[in-house]
Amino acid sequence: MSDETYLDLSDLTLAYGKTVAVESLNLSIRKGELIALLGPSGCGKTTTMRAITGLLRPASGKITLDGADITYVPANKRHVGLVFQSYALFPHLTVFENVAFGLRLKKLPTVEINQRVEAGLAMVGLGKFHSRKPAELSGGQQQRVALARSLVMEPKVLLLDEPLSNLDARLRLEMRTELQRVQRESGVTMVFVTHDQNEALALADRIVVMKEGAIEQVGSPEDVYNRPRSRFVADFVGFENIFAVKDGKIVTDNGAVDLAGASAVNAPGLAWRPHMVTLGEGRFQGEVLGAAFAGGSREYLLKSPLGPIKAEMDASAPAFEPGSTVAFDLPPERAAVLERM
Repeated sequence: MSDETYLDLSDLTLAYGKTVAVESLNLSIRKGELIALLGPSGCGKTTTMRAITGLLRPASGKITLDGADITYVPANKRHVGLVFQSYALFPHLTVFENVAFGLRLKKLPTVEINQRVEAGLAMVGLGKFHSRKPAELSGGQQQRVALARSLVMEPKVLLLDEPLSNLDARLRLEMRTELQRVQRESGVTMVFVTHDQNEALALADRIVVMKEGAIEQVGSPEDVYNRPRSRFVADFVGFENIFAVKDGKIVTDNGAVDLAGASAVNAPGLAWRPHMVTLGEGRFQGEVLGAAFAGGSREYLLKSPLGPIKAEMDASAPAFEPGSTVAFDLPPERAAVLERM
């Protein structure tokens, strides 16, 4: 993977009429990277992808790919591939003809088309499926055909819109591995849009978390998962106990509360995942409102003076019954330190 910027979005503002969807976005992507645009519906991730493909004209800003300004280059001349959420396969064409479709539009020689299609289908593991129609394929196989169709066009960047959302859980796991393998073998730069944090964590080299048309955090999966910088990102990646910090105290609905060790935290917020909460001992007391067995663990919801607390313990530990009172603590050394609330 190159360290130099390959795809660059500079001060990019995107709008639908007078409604601004993305404002002054800056993002640099290296050649060969697999990038995830992650966020809830309406955060601007798909809009950003549409601008990269050329399907949406920027209101302002610049898009550079491989050293060339493509901001206003037509979509069909950008060397950017797109795999749709719906796959968009032609139902009346065979697998071979679906993959060959774009190549035929370019009027390439028949020999070259055959070679590229054969190589593309082999790369996605469908070398023996040339003559099948899309209706004869599973969802995962259809996704592979759509992927091959884009790869044979030899794009500089391949964009994928919620690529695994139409697959069941087992196929999603298989296709995650398949996408990583294809990306590694082809070396193509990939950008995929998703609202599924597990998908982004499993696939991406870097994750771009978006909120309301802006980038909230960019980092490796480990950084985003373990070291969220804002309340929004912490909540999005599963930190369910989030508190503001002021003058060394955590701020709750019932006022500020001293927390041993919090005085050393020079940040506006702290966040704990449920498993980071100490349960069964500690300075606080909570009433168990609910308990749920979750396989290897038990999940608890506590009513406490700090507000609702979500905790988790190993399933092998003694269970706490609903209605019982249990001691708990929020160890600051386990918490994620938030830069923004």
